[in-house]
Amino acid sequence: MSDPRENSNSIANHILPTSATMVGVCITVISIVRLTEATRHVSTIIDSIFALTGLVFLLSCFLSYISMRAMRLSIGLEKYADIFFMLGLSMMVIGGFMLAMEFEHF
Repeated sequence: MSDPRENSNSIANHILPTSATMVGVCITVISIVRLTEATRHVSTIIDSIFALTGLVFLLSCFLSYISMRAMRLSIGLEKYADIFFMLGLSMMVIGGFMLAMEFEHF
């Protein structure tokens, strides 16, 4: 049987770089939306969604990092890192649909 902390850290090891990458993706999408400015009202909503999504991924990244450093808190922090990661992915999908619908009208 493996040590639960090893399994916990292996998941956190995957969440950390992926969350950091997704923060970069959110910033890139915000930049692209700002450059195109298809419709001011909707692009502002899309910018806000992706900015908030970036913060959710950043929180997931932070919790994942802390869970790898603090062994006694690792399981609980990793659980929250995973929840925030899935929340960020869901928000990104919603923002992506809104972006796709906006460019359809462009």
